[in-house]
Amino acid sequence: MSTTTAKELLISYLENINNPEKVIELFADDAAIELPYLKTLGMPWQMKGKAVILEFLQNLPNMFPGFKFENIQILIDTTDQVFGEYDVHCTNGATGLPYNQSYMGRLVAENGKIKLLREALNMAEVAKSFFPEAAALLPFE
Repeated sequence: MSTTTAKELLISYLENINNPEKVIELFADDAAIELPYLKTLGMPWQMKGKAVILEFLQNLPNMFPGFKFENIQILIDTTDQVFGEYDVHCTNGATGLPYNQSYMGRLVAENGKIKLLREALNMAEVAKSFFPEAAALLPFE
């Protein structure tokens, strides 16, 4: 049995997001990453299994050049669950538009591995970044 806590897993995930081969080792074989609000824009929102998660992680640098989590705040911390907030400021690789995002994430750990990472994000920022026509209608801060 591993003594790796949920908080340690989340911090390692956030700090190493640009190293997919290292990050994927944090996940259980049957793990999932979920961003359920992406569904409202018809975008993929759930990645299940290490192979799918690894593909997502490997594509991240192309999708969002300069992607790096910052301003990490851990707000709830137990042995097997952690809740935090963190930001990203980068560019959408497909549109060239800014991607300034604040995430809220809940990580569930099981046997020292990430079982579930479920994140909420600002959908207006997603729309501004992915849909240039929306960017003209939504104010930038």
